[in-house]
Amino acid sequence: MAKPYPYFISLSEARELLEENLATITSEILPLDKCLGRILFSAVKAYVNDPPFDNSSMDGFAVMYNDTLSPPTTLSIIGQSVAGKGNITASITNSQAYKIMTGAPMPTGADSIIPIEDCEIKGENVILHHRSKPHYVRNKGENFQSGQIILSKGDYLGPEQMSLCAASGNFELSVVKKLRFAVISTGDELKSKGEKLDYGEIYESNSYGICGLIESYGHHAVKYDSVIDDIDSLRKTLNDAAENCDVIITSGGVSMGDRDFVRKIMEEEGDIKFWRVKMRPGSPPIFGHWSGTPIFGLPGNPVSSHVVFRALVAHWIRKTTGSEKPKEIEIDAKLSHDIKTSPDFTTFRRVSVYRDNIGYTAELKGHQGSGNIAGIAHSDGLTILGPECQGLAGDVCRIMLL
Repeated sequence: MAKPYPYFISLSEARELLEENLATITSEILPLDKCLGRILFSAVKAYVNDPPFDNSSMDGFAVMYNDTLSPPTTLSIIGQSVAGKGNITASITNSQAYKIMTGAPMPTGADSIIPIEDCEIKGENVILHHRSKPHYVRNKGENFQSGQIILSKGDYLGPEQMSLCAASGNFELSVVKKLRFAVISTGDELKSKGEKLDYGEIYESNSYGICGLIESYGHHAVKYDSVIDDIDSLRKTLNDAAENCDVIITSGGVSMGDRDFVRKIMEEEGDIKFWRVKMRPGSPPIFGHWSGTPIFGLPGNPVSSHVVFRALVAHWIRKTTGSEKPKEIEIDAKLSHDIKTSPDFTTFRRVSVYRDNIGYTAELKGHQGSGNIAGIAHSDGLTILGPECQGLAGDVCRIMLL
């Protein structure tokens, strides 16, 4: 019997469905020093020119270029220009020079700079032993001009963008408000810190990794207590999460077993957009809405939960916020050994990455079981072997660095 929703689809199909079901973002105004790592909600315009005035990029002497064409040349020193203490009336004419510091305003009439190391000072004169170079002058507005759009909506605010905003006179910015992610682990076997483990029980660990991933992508993680395998308990927690958060992420209970209650409750009471994706590890994920709130059901195996987050949830976050960052760095690396792949599946295997004078090499790291969290914790990256890739030794493969 056909499922009433897309079932066991490719990774690219899953991403297309995610892009059809994005969250609505809102904005907030923050002081610039609180904007690191945020996404711009609105474009940023410069309030000033940069530089605001013609200035020198070197310590030396401001001169008229034509005076330096036949070195050695002797010019009269008639003044000094210092950064922050420029004289708007300063000017020179032929055979004159103005001592100048880096960043100081250019005197009127000067069009080039002789670096201090190329000069010889004798009393009130300077002897130039080389031609001057006009490119030592920073021209007014050459970097950007007042009113110019310097950053676009969706741009990521890293340290360099922060400096750009300050230089342009922008000290408050409209940024995308962080999404609140409810993080809910499920399973009778899960115990919290401080609790004694009986036979068959494990410490709940997925929420710590998932919360870390959410925070690393610039959003808020709201960690809920683990939920036992009980429909009523799960429903109560999901309802609370839908009311108080923007997105829900569950861990566990999404496969085909009798006690996979996240999948069961979504089938009976939720709105499923797709279930199961052709990727290894991590094929059981479910995505849809619970009471109108986007919900990602991640597998319970810890490696699978990390891989699914990076392959699907992170993609959805970027599309929702309208920014391509934050994003993992990807490189090309040669495979040192064959990697087992499956037809029609995208394969993510944990690897160590080495670099020599030829390029990068990727080597399988430990056993690849989806329950081996130590394996991914000690790996450098994940292979991205598409459905068409065979994963043979010597093949060049895309690697997502962790």
